[in-house]
Amino acid sequence: MINIAYAMGQGGAQGASGAGGFASFIPLILMFVIFYFLLIRPQQKKSKDHRELINNLKKGDRIITSGGIYGRITAVSDTMLTVEISDRVRVKLNRSNVAGLAQAAAPPPPSKKKKEPADTK
Repeated sequence: MINIAYAMGQGGAQGASGAGGFASFIPLILMFVIFYFLLIRPQQKKSKDHRELINNLKKGDRIITSGGIYGRITAVSDTMLTVEISDRVRVKLNRSNVAGLAQAAAPPPPSKKKKEPADTK
């Protein structure tokens, strides 16, 4: 009966509690590192690239607004852009409403080279 009392006691685990305290934080630290590299860092990079895009806009750039409207910038100020979305149709936008630069339409198809007839000798 004395053996059972010693087996149920908490006395044997006192030496491991110091090491177990730090070891219990290792999974938490590991999860934070994973979240940083998979979520936080890419979002910061995307935000930085968007800020650079907005700061580098100039007259004549073709853009896409956050609402999905394609247009060409006709005037630039510190906070506003004037965008021509059709002939003589101009809209004023806040710079932050620019989603990105519009890609050029389809690239021209490669010119077909005429095959020179092979010499038949």
